[in-house]
Amino acid sequence: MEIKRNYYLNMLICHMNNGMIKVITGIRRCGKSYFLFKIFYEYLISIGVDKNHIIKIALDDRINKKYRDPDVLCEYIHSQIQDQQMYYILLDEVQFVSEFEDVLNSFLHIENVDTYVTGSNANKRKNRTRRKIFINYQ
Repeated sequence: MEIKRNYYLNMLICHMNNGMIKVITGIRRCGKSYFLFKIFYEYLISIGVDKNHIIKIALDDRINKKYRDPDVLCEYIHSQIQDQQMYYILLDEVQFVSEFEDVLNSFLHIENVDTYVTGSNANKRKNRTRRKIFINYQ
């Protein structure tokens, strides 16, 4: 049985495409990753977003270790943007990226990108990302 978490989904929906980074925080193992990669992803698909316009990376997965390098991550994201339609970047456990604040700030310069990230509450206080909205997932 899946709990949809409509309150949190509606919070993201209300802030879509607003030019800000959406940061989903919460305690460990509360379901932030599942919410972003399953519930929000399925919402994007349901409103007609092409799967090729959703860039998902789980940064805590060993297979994605190379993307923890900020330059590699930026290059990869830029290489995936092929047209002027909106792209949705979904990054899980962004604190695994060194200099993640600079990486997120660089995404603010791409007009057709909407960025969503998860991270622990510990990073909320020291985050220096400009133009962000925190959603505390519980």
